[in-house]
Amino acid sequence: MRSLPVRPSLRHLKLEAKRRLAAGEFATLHDAQAGIAREYGLLSWARLKQACAPDHAAQDGPALVHLRWIVDRFSGADGPGWTAPGEDEFRAHFDDRFLAAIPAGDLAEAIAAMAPDLRTELVVIRQAPLEVQVQLAGQRYVAVAASASPHRLIGLRGFVPGERISDPRLKAPRPSATSGQPPEQIAIIAARACAELGLPALLLAGGEHGRAPWAVAAGHADLDRDEPLRPGHRFPVPGVTALVTATAVLRLVADGLLGLDDPVNRHLRAVSLANDAVTVRDLLGHAGGVDSPAEPYADSAPELAELMGPVISCSGARGTVAPSNGGICVLGQLIADITGLPYAEAATRLVLEPLGMRDSRFPAKAADIGPDAVTCYTATRDGALEPWAARVSTMPAVAGLWAAGPDLVRLGTGWSSRLPAALVRAALTPQAESGPAGIRVGLGWLLDGPTAAHAGAGLEAISLLRSRVRDRRTYVVLTSRAVTVESLDDRLRRTFLDA
Repeated sequence: MRSLPVRPSLRHLKLEAKRRLAAGEFATLHDAQAGIAREYGLLSWARLKQACAPDHAAQDGPALVHLRWIVDRFSGADGPGWTAPGEDEFRAHFDDRFLAAIPAGDLAEAIAAMAPDLRTELVVIRQAPLEVQVQLAGQRYVAVAASASPHRLIGLRGFVPGERISDPRLKAPRPSATSGQPPEQIAIIAARACAELGLPALLLAGGEHGRAPWAVAAGHADLDRDEPLRPGHRFPVPGVTALVTATAVLRLVADGLLGLDDPVNRHLRAVSLANDAVTVRDLLGHAGGVDSPAEPYADSAPELAELMGPVISCSGARGTVAPSNGGICVLGQLIADITGLPYAEAATRLVLEPLGMRDSRFPAKAADIGPDAVTCYTATRDGALEPWAARVSTMPAVAGLWAAGPDLVRLGTGWSSRLPAALVRAALTPQAESGPAGIRVGLGWLLDGPTAAHAGAGLEAISLLRSRVRDRRTYVVLTSRAVTVESLDDRLRRTFLDA
């Protein structure tokens, strides 16, 4: 069963029905529409249409309000007499942290270049309290608002959808390669998602505690070399890397080397936080209000003091959940300062080695990524795929891991074995006020009803790990191009976790 977004789009659902019909999942369009309606708990397509009617839709959330301002304000930017917004006008719609990373002048220039697109129909694909996904001129955009009033934008990003990808090298996809014993439907889901999302490479993996992981690899590890993807290829793991960091911190707590409610500055040596009150629990629960670094990639990973300065600012509200890369960076430094080892070496000893994650590593520079890693790609607006110049994350504790899919399943199914039962329960219990976004966070885990998850989007890749709380049954999604994977997550959840 799926839940309708706050502002459902009938047009998007019609396109989904046509895609699933073309993929052979249904015999007729009527069957596809009826099947989608039932997935949303409705008896018929007519009932689904009613649920999508404007008088049933909720009011625009703050992210969509700000996005509509962008469309209205910049749609005439290529016409005579138009003047760009000043910094004060931008600050009414963009959070200070956003404008610190992208100055108002640069932002105005980038948005103004999109003026013709902004005059097309804006289609709302899905909306959550502080997040909205829309389509404009065939381009997908995701906007995210801050949890604190006045809920200005903290994130805005465009994705080229799969139907716009024109690269001929994807027209004849390779057969999937597998390892272990994947459920029969997984290979079908992988092939379909690869085609729908326009992916050079897609790795799906899963398993449960005490059993060997399975994996399905679809697509190409490298398009220019026509190299097929194997289950053992390593992908960059933005976001999910934070679960390694959180598990390492909890292991240090279990060993008595720090306490969850200790002020972080008590243990930090190389840097300090501007707010002395922030605790280890705050950072694990994304509630420390710590600012994030602006530069995500480099040829080699810098020290945190070099990246963020010796005193790290905390402009957010402590105690309210607001996902923060900066907070996770500080946890990585905490691990290094307590163990006396570089973060990567400490995380390997505390987590990777005990869980048997032998195909995972933290490359310190681009040259260390190695030959068994996939080539990642970005998409141009006209649908061509271009290789992403291999670089490493400036935030090793957030996105520094390169891992094979089966190793991440070992993380999802085995992390709790490294900890006492009381810490495991705490990790899966909300730790702070969720705020208007409704995000519930344990100690490192995002909590969603019967599942716990973590995900991340780099400029070149997506990673997602979702685990069923009651038995740690886990699946992993890895891509070599940045796309939106909510529909794929829904399919895997229904197929593998709800079965």
